[in-house]
Amino acid sequence: MGVALKRSALSPNIRERVDHSCAVLDTDGLIVAQAEHIPVHLGSFRVGVRNLLERMKKDGMELATGDMVLTNEPYLSGTHLNDLMVIAPVEWRGERVGFVVNKAHHVDVGGAKPGSINPGARTIYDEGFIIPPVRIVERGAVNKEVIHMIESNFKAASVSLGDLQAQLAAERMGIKRVVELFKKNGRDPVNTAWRAVIEYGRELTLTEMKNWPDSLVEAEDYLEWMDKVIPLHVKIRKGRQGIIVDFTGTSPQVDAPLNAVFGVTFSAVAFAIRSMLVSDIPTNEGFYSTINARAPLGSLLNPIKPAPVSGGNLETSQRTADLMFRALAKLLPDRVPAAGSGTMTNLMMGGRNYDGSYWAYYETNGGGSGGRPGGPGVSGVHVNMTNTLNTPIEIAERVYPILFTEYRIREGSHGKGKHNGGDGIIRAFKTRLETQASILSDRFILGPWGLNGGQPGMPGRATLVKADGRVKKLPSKITVDLSPEDGLIIETAGGGGWGAPGRRANNKDRGR
Repeated sequence: MGVALKRSALSPNIRERVDHSCAVLDTDGLIVAQAEHIPVHLGSFRVGVRNLLERMKKDGMELATGDMVLTNEPYLSGTHLNDLMVIAPVEWRGERVGFVVNKAHHVDVGGAKPGSINPGARTIYDEGFIIPPVRIVERGAVNKEVIHMIESNFKAASVSLGDLQAQLAAERMGIKRVVELFKKNGRDPVNTAWRAVIEYGRELTLTEMKNWPDSLVEAEDYLEWMDKVIPLHVKIRKGRQGIIVDFTGTSPQVDAPLNAVFGVTFSAVAFAIRSMLVSDIPTNEGFYSTINARAPLGSLLNPIKPAPVSGGNLETSQRTADLMFRALAKLLPDRVPAAGSGTMTNLMMGGRNYDGSYWAYYETNGGGSGGRPGGPGVSGVHVNMTNTLNTPIEIAERVYPILFTEYRIREGSHGKGKHNGGDGIIRAFKTRLETQASILSDRFILGPWGLNGGQPGMPGRATLVKADGRVKKLPSKITVDLSPEDGLIIETAGGGGWGAPGRRANNKDRGR
């Protein structure tokens, strides 16, 4: 499914950065298997699919053979508006045998700003066009009314429609492969195997968790907004049926695009816990069922609509993962690295192209990962909740009216320690046409923390360079208008160091 989606997508964001995720579900909507795609997407499927199936049942929305349902409603699907989710039933011999689902991040879904991730959003209505659950495909035929709705609201509609067709192709591929599985093995053997692999995942997880200490651990970390910081708090303890995670003490929801719907919160929790498991455990409903995550309704990590949420999927998911690791370091000190860059450093751009058409660009930028108990961090990589690649500058320059002037490792941005953190990157460009650009980043004030005496990584920064040579330092969340030949310089944070500097291990510097 993932290969079909990537190869047939139009946008560099999906075709090059691979910003999409796929999973196979049983008839109850439980995850049987998922691809190695985007952590924030994958964990959200557990919440999003349940919400969607319940909503469809409530609305009397029955699925016929050949139907596919589309939505991007964050409070249902579990991430943010840019992620279009498509779910389709799988049928064999006239009987439903499961579902296939995918999400893909579209570069623009309408709204006031290019890329739809609006740093100034006060409500979700400032972030883009909301698509409630609709049949994008009815009995095998694409619903043209939905297509026209997208054409009328997405700023780079032709690109999004190409990406949406790639999502439908991925669904067809998933349906085909699952049906082949049933044809080859029969209904009862496949269902038995699916139940067994879920139970196997649960048993393996619980078996390993039995060896974890019984201590109650807690931690606090912070997001940046304007010149203030927003606190996130967590308590973690081991229960008889898994891990209990409680975010009581976290900030109430805010009138800013940093709220994370609960699907995002669950994703970050699941990612951090999965990272602590030594065994090769299948990541399915069996594993997910061992996690009991709680966040107060109306808080930053479980907001009430219409709170804006575009950056919650991006920056708050990263901080929640950092928060989890900071607490888990007290529980499992020999497994947890220092903080990585802790941000996706989102860059959104758009405007009128040479031919008058509208273009929209989106990318996330890598940074340094944290020093580890057994070695240095890695430089110039995406950490934690994102698992994407970069956008090659050759592709970006060919498709968009921008010219890159610098792309290299940000030497010396790592936190020092027994094991140094990795370095961030410097990525700079200038525009060829009038462009509006938005930055949604973090760790500009507080650098990524070190562990066990390690030093923090250097904070990130962004700089506007006007065509006439004037230079202006930018905050981590802002929208700016760029004239031709104006430039931006993005410098991402380095990872924290692990262990006190001084007596160094046998690593000369840091990972590359």
